[in-house]
Parts: sequence; C-alpha cells; structure tokens
Amino acid sequence: MAVELCLLLLLLCGNTVSEVQPLHKPPPGTLDFGFVPAKTYDTNAYHEPGPIGILFRLVHSFLYLVQPNSFPQDLIQKLTQQKFGNVQGDYQKAIYYEIGFIVPAALGLLFVLLLPLVGLCFCMCRCCDNCGGEMHQRQKKNADCRRGCFATFLFVASLIISIGVLCAYAANQHLTSQVRGAKNLVHSNFKDLRIFLNNTPGQIDYLVSQYNTTKNKALSDLDNVGPLLGSRVQERFAKEVRPALDAALTMAGAIRETKEALENVSVSVEVLQEGTERLHSNLTDVKIHLSNTLSDSACSAAQAASTCNIIRNSLNQLNINANFSGLPGVSTQVAKVNDVLKIDLSSLVQKGYAAFNNTPDLVLNQTRNILSDIKNLLDFIGSNITSFTKMLPVQKVLADLTIYLTQSEAYVQDYFPVVEQYDFYRWLGCLILCCMVILILVFYYLGLLCGTCGYDKHASPTTRGCISNTGGNFLMAGVGFSFLFSWVLMIVVVITFVTGGNIEKLVCEPFEDRTLFKVLDTPYLLNRHWRNYLSAIVLKNPEINLTFEKVYSDCKENKGIYTTLHLENLFNINEFLNISMYTEDVSLKIEHINVNLSNIVLLDEIGKRNLLDFSSSGIDGINFAAYLTEINKSVTKVDLLSFANDLEARADQLPKGALENALKGHANSIRMIHNQQVVPLEQAMSTLNQSIRLLQRTSSEFMVKVRNVISAVDAAQFLISNDASLVIIQETKKYMDMIIGYFEQYVEWVKESITMEVAACKPIANVIDTAVDIFLCSYVIDSVNTFWFGLGGCSIFLIPAIICAVKLSKYYRRMDTEDVYDDSVEQW
Repeated sequence: MAVELCLLLLLLCGNTVSEVQPLHKPPPGTLDFGFVPAKTYDTNAYHEPGPIGILFRLVHSFLYLVQPNSFPQDLIQKLTQQKFGNVQGDYQKAIYYEIGFIVPAALGLLFVLLLPLVGLCFCMCRCCDNCGGEMHQRQKKNADCRRGCFATFLFVASLIISIGVLCAYAANQHLTSQVRGAKNLVHSNFKDLRIFLNNTPGQIDYLVSQYNTTKNKALSDLDNVGPLLGSRVQERFAKEVRPALDAALTMAGAIRETKEALENVSVSVEVLQEGTERLHSNLTDVKIHLSNTLSDSACSAAQAASTCNIIRNSLNQLNINANFSGLPGVSTQVAKVNDVLKIDLSSLVQKGYAAFNNTPDLVLNQTRNILSDIKNLLDFIGSNITSFTKMLPVQKVLADLTIYLTQSEAYVQDYFPVVEQYDFYRWLGCLILCCMVILILVFYYLGLLCGTCGYDKHASPTTRGCISNTGGNFLMAGVGFSFLFSWVLMIVVVITFVTGGNIEKLVCEPFEDRTLFKVLDTPYLLNRHWRNYLSAIVLKNPEINLTFEKVYSDCKENKGIYTTLHLENLFNINEFLNISMYTEDVSLKIEHINVNLSNIVLLDEIGKRNLLDFSSSGIDGINFAAYLTEINKSVTKVDLLSFANDLEARADQLPKGALENALKGHANSIRMIHNQQVVPLEQAMSTLNQSIRLLQRTSSEFMVKVRNVISAVDAAQFLISNDASLVIIQETKKYMDMIIGYFEQYVEWVKESITMEVAACKPIANVIDTAVDIFLCSYVIDSVNTFWFGLGGCSIFLIPAIICAVKLSKYYRRMDTEDVYDDSVEQW
C-alpha cells in the first residue's frame, strides 16, 4: 500500500513537468518556487535513561568482559540460511562465540543443582548433631577475633547483597515506568505517521501549483516581448546605428555653428571697415590740430624747440595700421548655408532616432497574434495538469492508508492495557524475588544487630542472654531461607542473563553500529531465490541494490521516499517528468515570430542631400590668409594710450602756459579716441579672429566628415535592411531559450523536491528506532540486564554469607553444654 502511494504521488508530479535536455543556455533569471511545505514531527527517537544510566553502562562493561568477541556476521548469515557446511567447524565457532555466556550459565546451573543439595545435606548433618548442630562450643583463645571477623565478613556480604537488590529493584521499577510511558511514545509515532500521510498531498499540490509561477513568469516575459526581444534586437543594431545618428546630429550642430561663424565674419568685417574709416578721419584731425599747435610761436623758444620737434616728428605714427576695406566678403557662403538650414537636419536625425527607438513597440505590435497563441497554449497545459490531478485516486489511497493506520493505532491502544497487565505480573514477580533477598537480609541484619548488642563476653556459652541467642537464631533463619531461595534466584538470573545478554550483543549493539542491517542485506539471506530481499518486496526486482542499511540511513536524514526506496527503478522520473511536446509547441510558436524592420529609416534622401549641399557651400574657398594677415595687425601703428602718455609727459617739459595746456588737451583727445574707437575695433577683430579660425579649421574637414556620416548612415541602414532577419532569428532563439529555461528550472526544482523533500521518511526511521533502540534495547534489555546483574550478585554473595552466618551463630546462640577447666585455666 505504501509503495502504491509513493508511485501514485510521483506519477502526479511526473505529469506536471517535462524533461528538457540541457540544450539551452541557462536562463538569465532564477525563479523562486519557495519551500515545499513540511511539518515538524513530534517524536524524538532518543532516550536518555537518567541516573540509572550509570548502572546500564556498568552492565555493558561487564558484558564486554564476558563477551568481547565481535559480532559474528558470517556465522549469523550461515545460521539464517541454514548452510552449516562444515557442521563441526561452524558449531565450534558458535560455541567459541558463546563461551562467554556458556561458562557463566553452566556455573549458574551448577549453583542451582548443588546449592539445594548442599542445603539438604547440611540440614541432615545438623540434625545428627554434626556440622555445627551440636549445642556445644569448644573454648578457643582466639574466639573474640574469630567472632569479629565472621561478623565483619557477614556484614560486608550483606551490604553487597543490599546493593545488588537495590540495583535489581531500580531496574524493575525503571522497566515498569518506561513501559507505562511507552504509550505516549507509541502515540507520538502514530501521530507522525499520520502527519506524514496528511502532509504528502499538500506537498504534491504545492509542486503542481508552482507551475503557475513558471507560467506567470513566462506570460510576464511574453507581455514584455517588446522590452525583452525588441530591446535585444535594438541593442544588436545600436553599435552601428547610434554612432551614425550621433555623427549626423553632430554635423547638424556643426552647420549651425558654421552659419554663426559666417555671420560673425560678415558683421565683424563690416564693423571694422566702418570703424577704421572713422578712426582714420579722427586721427587725421588730431594730427592737423597738433600741427597747428606746434606751429605756435611758443615752440620757437629755445626751451621748447627740441620738444616740439620731437612731437612733430612723431605725428606720422597717428595712422591706422590694418586695412579691412580690401577683404573679400562671405555673403555667398552665408546665403548657401542659409539655404541648407532651411531644411531642419536635426529634426530629420531625431526622426531616425525615434524610428530606431520604436523597435520594441514594433516587435510588440507585430507579435500580438503569436503571443496570444502561446498564452492560450500555457493555459491549456495548466488545465491539463489540473484535469489529470483530479483523475488520480490519491485521496482514496490516502484514505485507505489512514484507515489502516487508525486500525493499527486502535489495536495498539486496545492491547496496551494487556501489556501493562502482564508487565504488572512481571513487576510483581521480580518484586517477590527482591523480597526474598530482602527477607534473607532482614534476618542477617537482625542477627548481627541482636548478636552484637546482646553479646556478653563474660557470660559462658550456656548462660548467654536471650537477645544474643535470638541473634544467632536470626542468622540460622537467614541461612535456611538462603538455601530455600538462592536456587530460585539463580534460575531467574541464568535465564535472563543468557537471554538479555545475547539480545544486547546480537541485536542492540549491531543495530547501533548498523552491522545488523548488513546481515539483513546479505544476498539470498531471507529468501533463497531473491538476491536483495527489500528490492524484491518493494520494487519487484531482487537484482536492484536496495539495502536495509541505505533505506534506514536515508530516512534518518529525512530524505524523500523516492530517493530512499530507489523508486527510479520502478518509476523513472526522467521518463514521467515529460511535457516536451508542450515545450516544443512553445518553441515552434516562438520561432514563428517574424519582425519586419524595413520601415525604420535612419536618414532620408533629403537629409543626405542637405549634408552634401552643406559640404559644397564654398566655405573652403574663403581667402583665410587675407583675413588672418589683417587680423594679425594692430588697429593703429602706435598704441594711442602710450602716445598720449608720452605726449603729456613732453608737455610737462615745456614752460607753463598755453602750449602745455593745448598739448595736454590733445593727449586727452587721443585717449578718448582709443577708448571709444580702438577698443571696440579690437573686440571686433577678436570676434573675427575666432570665427575665421573656426572656419579655417573645419572647412577642410567638412567634405570628409559629410561623406563619413553619409557612409555610416548608409551602412547602418543596410545592416537593418539586410541583416535584420538574421539578428531577429538569433535574438528570438535567445528569447525562446529564456522562456524554455523557466520550464527547465521548474523541472529541476520538482526533481530535487521529489527526491529530497516530498514524502520525507523520517517517521519510518523513528518507528524503527522507537521499536528497537528505545523500547527493546533501552527500555527492556537494559533493565533486564541490570536486574540479573544485581540479582546475580546477590545470589553469589549468599554463599559467603551462609558460611559466615553459620560460623557466627555459634558465638551468639545459647549452648547446652560447655567445656570445663581447672581454676588455673582462664574462665569464660
């Protein structure tokens, strides 16, 4: 039934996913399927005995001394298979292994046989007034020493017997308490098994439901086919397209800069021509006025003549230096560039950008019908999964197993009181055995107490007191009960010793180190026709290597039952996890995606013609040398400010008067001309210099740049027009790999979950541990072994106790006769 459940659950999982060979690249994104729901089991398959564990370990050490041989695996295998070929040799091995139990058991049986016989003979001997039966005590000089020694030995023996009976009593009580507490442990195991059955369908449903995670992710990527597939296609072309469009846009900016530079040249030349004419006129007037001033009679004076001559000789410097009137105009180039700018090249380039950036939307619009078919296919797969899960009779199988489990639990609950009743009889029997020993101890302790307290060393053997005599009688009563009970105790000890010791050595210890499983895994052991018994039962194939040890180990690690029972040999998940037909349909649908990018125009013919017109605008024909020649000249032959300062300084050398003042007035006029006319002309010359140099620097490159831009745009357009189909096929393949990759992830996750998490069989290992390790070994065998260990010690030490009690009673009991000595002899 359990195997049927496992196969059914795996079949359910198997029809929800597919086996996809790893032909695709791993998907870029990882799906999060969460965690398979798992319950916490209540059973803790571990037992800590508490303080009595010290006794258990002591008994284990004793058993190791008695039986130090290793587990006879080969011998057990032969015995189980009944293949004692060399009968004598095999039995010698068995006897050799059991010699540690045989010798003590033989001694115990000898004890059982001889002690009652010795007691009978001892009793008959005493009845004949022999063996200490005669009520006469001979006087001895060391009587006090002997009495003390016998009393001490008896007391020590009684203490050891007391410890032994306490150990036996503790083991008896421990076994009873553990048996009564086992009900909760059994209930916990049944609860875990019920959780195991109830939780497994939920785990299966969770695996099935996570198909929606895969489907939703696939649908999300299909809805975003534009950003995903379109962007990938766009990025493939972007390496060629974007630089070409950027260059075209840069060229549009260069045209505007060229226009501005030409206009600056035209305006600057006009300003310079007008300014230089006006400056020339004003400088001429200044020279005339200075000449008139220097013609004054004051300059004829000896003190001023030389200064006036110097000033008169410098008047020729007051003249313009640069002549802009002869520079060629740029009106023709300005007109051509303005004609070029009538067409907005930047707008045309931006249209190319927009068309290229619209690739994702173009892909989305052209794949709507195909994507709709793929979505319908995914919904169809999901509906098939749901329909199939409803067809499987999982609930019926679970219901049958639950009923079986409930009946088993009810059976255990019904018979557990019977177990407790029989355990009570066992407890009562063991208690009676302990009471037997305690009765003997009571007589010994009372005999020692009364004998010691009532003994009077001055009294003669015939005049001893009543208390001392009673102590001697108690000792003999203890001896009598020792002979009556000791053989019964030894019978129980021998039986429990042989049984409990062998179970400990042949079951518990091999179970702990898992050697017992190796025996069970021996080929043809449990069935002479089956190589592997467990695989024959579970998988119907005895040749599959399914071992008890591996199953137990995997369940201890809480692995899934699929891995534990090697159900891949019965139900190959790689064959049943197969919906490749669906993934093939999805692949075919995706492969039919055909995106047409022929409508993308990066730069039309008007834009290209515009670039060519600009390159032939004649800018390279400007006489840049003529411009640079005049620009490099100064506006005037002399710096007017320096001339004015020098004029004013020479005026200061003249005598005070009208001539000095007139010359200083002319200096101020020259400064005013510099500030009002020369400075603006210098600024206009700077503007002209920048513009003309810009035109000179760029004019030689315009033709080459325009050709390069047009070539780059044509190359990018050719790539889009001719290679688009190949790029789209490649990127569509990657897109398909990504979608199929989600199914691959789902498949791998389901495989891992089925093998490791679904139907984790920890409760099965707990049941085995509870039955063998805890109940049989820890509860029963450890307690039984401790019981016989304590009771056996009591039985053995009864022998020296009997001897000491018989000897000691002679010193406590009142004698009928005594030895008589002369007065010279020391009296009692």
